[in-house]
Amino acid sequence: MARPRPIDTSLAALVHPRYWLSWAWLVLMRLLSHLPLRAIWLLGAVVGMVLYVLHSGRRHVARRNLERCFPQLRPAQREQLVRRHFRALGQTLLDNGIAWWSSKRRLKRLFRIRGREHYDHALARGQNIILLVPHFLGLEAAVNRLALERPMVTVFRHPDNVPLRVVVERGRKRFGLKLIEHNQPLTALVRAVKSGTPLYYLPDQDAGRRNAVFAPFFGTPASTFAALGRLAKMTDAVVIPCLARQRVYGAGYEIVFQPPLKNFPTGDVVADATRMNAEIEKYVRKWPAQYFWVHKRFKTRPEGEGNFYGK
Repeated sequence: MARPRPIDTSLAALVHPRYWLSWAWLVLMRLLSHLPLRAIWLLGAVVGMVLYVLHSGRRHVARRNLERCFPQLRPAQREQLVRRHFRALGQTLLDNGIAWWSSKRRLKRLFRIRGREHYDHALARGQNIILLVPHFLGLEAAVNRLALERPMVTVFRHPDNVPLRVVVERGRKRFGLKLIEHNQPLTALVRAVKSGTPLYYLPDQDAGRRNAVFAPFFGTPASTFAALGRLAKMTDAVVIPCLARQRVYGAGYEIVFQPPLKNFPTGDVVADATRMNAEIEKYVRKWPAQYFWVHKRFKTRPEGEGNFYGK
């Protein structure tokens, strides 16, 4: 298994001219983090619509995903959903500073938590816990909110941009979140979960061909990470779906815990991946604009199929 490549985080490296634009963006994010969330929501809606107009590639990806996942909608309805998604995405691009720099007090104030009895009951029983967290747009701030209450662990991928990597790592770890690089062996995750640390697990992106299976997502075969069932079995953990979404008009965020998955895992890798996708699909149908539609979820295709996105 490959090790994370070392990076130079010396002062000389971080202030290199190639990173000046990155630092300017991070300073802007820090300044924005002090604004009321309603102001960030309003600015984010504007940014999102600018991206909608200018970023034809991601607009095409979102349209193609929704065309396949919601064929029952009329084209005008899907286009309206694409615009709603880009407005929410714009807020996400601007409110990450809240996750990385806001105080404990502010994070607690901004979040409403529903269904937490499912989580608290598992904790009270001393069960090992895996939180199944789909890629909804409130997930960056939500993990720090949950880490305020107890240490957590999550899998992540280092940003290639060095200043962003340094800032994001520090922001994510400040309240007790442990980060495990995505290309590390499962043993690190297994040890953490078996020690009683809840895992904040985001498995619903295109998995490529290695260590993946094809399981249906909205009726279309999707390359799916097959690790959830294995992790649950290896750690004797209960799997609790956890949704982290933005509330409307900048009113805050919401974490929604769902009942733990029953009869999971089964030991059948494809059946477990199919079950996971079905659970995620259920919540996407409830809050469709909040899902990460600009990701190429169907990029990897079964042998013999052409390019899903056409470009």
